[in-house]
Amino acid sequence: MISDAVSCGTKCAPQRSLLRALGMTDEEIAKPMIGIVSSYNEIVPGHMNIDKIVNAVKQGVAMAGGNPVVFPAIAVCDGIAMGHKGMKYSLVTRDLIADSTEAMAIAHAFDALVMVPNCDKNVPGLLMAAARLNIPTIFVSGGPMLAGRVKGEKRSLSSMFEAVGSYNSGKISAEELDEFENKVCPSCGSCSGMYTANSMNCLTEVLGMALRGNGTIPAVYSERIRLAKHAGMKIMELLEKNICPRDIMTEDAFRNALTMDMALGCSTNSMLHLPAIAHECGIDLNLDIANEISSKTPNLCHLAPAGHTYMEDLNEAGGIYAVMNEINKLGLLKTDLITCTGKTIAENISGVLNKNPEIIRTIDNPYSKTGGIAVLRGNLAPDSCVVKRSAVAPEMLKHSGPAKVYDCEEDAMAAINGGEIVEGDVVVIRYEGPKGGPGMREMLNPTSAIMGMGLGSTVALITDGRFSGATRGASIGHVSPEAAVGGPIALIRNGDIIDIDINANTINVRLSDEELKKRRSEWVQRKPSITTGYLARYASLVTSGNRGAVLEVPSCNTGK
Repeated sequence: MISDAVSCGTKCAPQRSLLRALGMTDEEIAKPMIGIVSSYNEIVPGHMNIDKIVNAVKQGVAMAGGNPVVFPAIAVCDGIAMGHKGMKYSLVTRDLIADSTEAMAIAHAFDALVMVPNCDKNVPGLLMAAARLNIPTIFVSGGPMLAGRVKGEKRSLSSMFEAVGSYNSGKISAEELDEFENKVCPSCGSCSGMYTANSMNCLTEVLGMALRGNGTIPAVYSERIRLAKHAGMKIMELLEKNICPRDIMTEDAFRNALTMDMALGCSTNSMLHLPAIAHECGIDLNLDIANEISSKTPNLCHLAPAGHTYMEDLNEAGGIYAVMNEINKLGLLKTDLITCTGKTIAENISGVLNKNPEIIRTIDNPYSKTGGIAVLRGNLAPDSCVVKRSAVAPEMLKHSGPAKVYDCEEDAMAAINGGEIVEGDVVVIRYEGPKGGPGMREMLNPTSAIMGMGLGSTVALITDGRFSGATRGASIGHVSPEAAVGGPIALIRNGDIIDIDINANTINVRLSDEELKKRRSEWVQRKPSITTGYLARYASLVTSGNRGAVLEVPSCNTGK
């Protein structure tokens, strides 16, 4: 066992003395040491219940003969960080989480890990760490929030952001806005739609790194406590069989994840996170395959913000395994892959029923014949950009309009609230990419303001930043190359006509190659907005959004 390095023999007497200082007995020290990565904190609603999940995991590990030891991971609430400087610190925590978990696991010689994440960057950060460490690992999340109810209708956080836009445009009263504020987030858990946190927790099931129900069982259900106990017990089986993350997260597993991403209509942030996790597995997940997969994969689910169903509804309909079983009728999944259950995907999903074909459409009655996410290319985004096609109004799947250009989110918000944006416009927000932000902020405030003002079916928004999973509408993000490195988005001017054709996977600005070349010669690179601290280091190492915004360590020349 790895933990023998701190527990066995005379040479480890100093280490054992410190373990005894923790109150460990001889019997505990002799058992496999299982690290439980707790993402509990008191600021993120999706994490306030994780202490209970962690305690249940500890019980499961102990019941199965392991020695459970808890250590922490950080997590940022994207909703609280939204719309101010704090959002620059959201995506960047993914790498802090992976790095710190790696450091803790290796420094203390854990034999296996149980990851307990929940919200947006916390899940992919821990998946990256799992791949990097490659010791037996299982995931169990904190679970999704229940939907709120306003005037008898189910609502969620995306409704709240759009309600602000509706209030600012005079469509609802202050009293109605206050009702939204008090009711849309009624419990602990990750926000209740198919936003980034829930997307990644669901895809963790698909990848095979979590037990059934991880993505959909509501946070407040006792069933989640039982799930956590089973995860604690299961890690001991994975340790005994030496089943490790890279045995599970193979190239075929990532293709399965992209397929289910399309079927579920997940957040566009999955197009950042899946390549980053694959990168840690030594796999180059080229997003060029996303459209190929999408062309064959029907979109079967329209959870908020795309529709009016929520994670609790998907759970009651049979959960992720039921969607997988439905999609597998088309032969689109590789099902002989091993998973954290110790069984194959085929064994896991066998006989799982779709209990509600209104929540999980059948393959004969999909929302669309193609997947929920599209990757676009053209002279505006030569290296690609991403849109959540399933959340776009049909009339906006093809759109042309004049650019209204802003060099940061704050300027765009001032223009939207000031009435500068009119029907037909294409709002361009740039210098918000991984390097330019730095940190690739989410643009939920601008998109929600546009939707709340009733412009969602006539106005598009493009950015080298990214979008919250709560965003809906013709919102196109991850434009690569980004403005900060001189990508074409840096060259656009007010009034330039932008052509968007989501079904054709294209995005272009009506400028000749000669004009683009001329503008590039005139372009002046902006000075970094932040030059100290973690964000400055991050900006110096981060790659483009189309590569998953992974950090690239400069090559080290050790030649004599």
